[in-house]
Amino acid sequence: MPGSPHILGLSAYYHDSAAALLSGGELVAAAQEERFSRRKHDDRFPGQAVAACLASAGLRPDQLDAVVFYDKPITKFARMLESFLAVAPAGWRVFPRVLPGWLAEKLNLRGTLREELPGLRPDCPILFTTHHQAHAASAFYPSPFESAAIVTVDGVGEWATTTIGVGQGSELTLLKEIRFPHSLGLLYTAFTGYCGFKVNSGEYKLMGLAPYGEPRFADAIRSELLDLKPDGSFWLNLDYFAFLRELAMTNERFHRLFGGPPRAPEAPLEPRHMDLARSIQVVTEEVMLRLARHAREVTGQRHLCLAGGVALNCVANGRLHRERLFDRLWIQPAAGDAGGALGAAWAAWHGHFRGERTPHADARRPDGMHGALLGPAYHDSEIEVVLQSHGAVYERLEREALLDQTVRWLAAGKVVGWFQGRMEFGPRALGNRSILGDPRSPTMQSVMNLKVKFRESFRPFAPIVLRERVAEYFELEDESPYMMLVAGLQPRLRRPVSAGLHGLELLHAERSTLPAVTHVDYSARIQTVDAGRHPLLYALLERWEKATECAVLVNTSFNVRGEPIVCSPDDAYRCFVNTEMDALVLGSFFLDRLAQPQRAVTRRVAPQAD
Repeated sequence: MPGSPHILGLSAYYHDSAAALLSGGELVAAAQEERFSRRKHDDRFPGQAVAACLASAGLRPDQLDAVVFYDKPITKFARMLESFLAVAPAGWRVFPRVLPGWLAEKLNLRGTLREELPGLRPDCPILFTTHHQAHAASAFYPSPFESAAIVTVDGVGEWATTTIGVGQGSELTLLKEIRFPHSLGLLYTAFTGYCGFKVNSGEYKLMGLAPYGEPRFADAIRSELLDLKPDGSFWLNLDYFAFLRELAMTNERFHRLFGGPPRAPEAPLEPRHMDLARSIQVVTEEVMLRLARHAREVTGQRHLCLAGGVALNCVANGRLHRERLFDRLWIQPAAGDAGGALGAAWAAWHGHFRGERTPHADARRPDGMHGALLGPAYHDSEIEVVLQSHGAVYERLEREALLDQTVRWLAAGKVVGWFQGRMEFGPRALGNRSILGDPRSPTMQSVMNLKVKFRESFRPFAPIVLRERVAEYFELEDESPYMMLVAGLQPRLRRPVSAGLHGLELLHAERSTLPAVTHVDYSARIQTVDAGRHPLLYALLERWEKATECAVLVNTSFNVRGEPIVCSPDDAYRCFVNTEMDALVLGSFFLDRLAQPQRAVTRRVAPQAD
């Protein structure tokens, strides 16, 4: 066996296909297929993501020492079959829809993967982890902790929907689980669909809507839908759900309980929907707190690692952080299914190859995720070829001049696209594929939502802040490099809001001295920026603070509604000229949108419903 085996981890065929590459236990690259295909949440085999990962390491498929899949498809199929038989004949609408895909590509996944990876050596093993083993591995192995409790929570893997485990050194053990159909992820998703957002992708919208409402349905959720135990285990009352029998998540009994039929997508939001969002958010936080408390009890650990789709609920994460049940909290930035590719590869390194683990916990390498900057990067020479192909008008600037010009435009209230270095892995833009703005502007949120992002006006934007300044602006002492924690704005920066405002009326109230990043409950989803992970962005923030006496900027993902975050310079330019973004910083190049040629430049994929 080679001294530094190359391991390819894969997540595919269910949601958010991705690839990740480890060499000698070190994470080399990771990418989601959607960024290349431009098809949001692409669940097909991640062929382009695999190619990008291999290219970043200068490898060919025949140099791989293992391919690892993040799921056990036979076990998952057995669970699905057993579930359909348990409710037969009621599930007849669902089973014929899913059966062809299983017969075509999933049951013989070893054969499918070899077909999708031409050039793979015949003796290269194809390995499988369980779904929640992959989530747990993605949470613990790159964390800075020598040992930690692990909690994973999502919709469903094979059978497990929630697990509690412990990691010690190179060993990871799952101790407890909650099994399908009892799922916190499915419960939250049911409310997502009921409130008119897209299932499996609109959950963050429901989370963003919650502060506009009151938790008046929380007691009904607790008494009718959820039998919650002190240790965080729970049972769903399946009489209110349709997902075992139909393609829908909820049924008429659910609708009667909560006051009417599901909201149609794009229909006006009513106070009831805001109250439902707040209610399920409150209950979700309660469940997560009980699970974390029980994990502390059964493991005796002082640190906690989180993964699974529910771990993307940064409001619940912020609550866990404030409660201080553990000394420190570390959350996998790609906590959803895409991160399963990471976990599968790490599980194979430590399990199959018996690789050693040395946690990273210093300023230079604070964890094993490399800032989640794991995708492709583009040299200025490549960028310039793209710009010339579009007939773009641009100027090339040295580093200091580029920073100065960007600060001037931001200070003038302009919206600036920022494309630098390696693409982020996971759902958050962390400063390399971002859109930036002035958080002090009372109009910036509405401008970005309606003229740049083309998305709902109620959705908040996140701040980026210099790591050493975070406590001056937010009720947070620790770092939050992956935008996975929500915390309150410091009281001295808040402004009182009229008691007569309710619901979406609150959107137009200027709540703070940083209105563009302050949600209606005075909270913000924070990303701290340090010089180690983001040297250029850190320098920009330093220069911004010097010019404005403010160490905070708005950071939102470089995309429009319904499309994935941009990957390439071509994606960035096409997105830029099709919005009302003012400027684009693309590598060393600065572009003014109004100076661009007046001709149609279409995006590679038309916007998809979201």
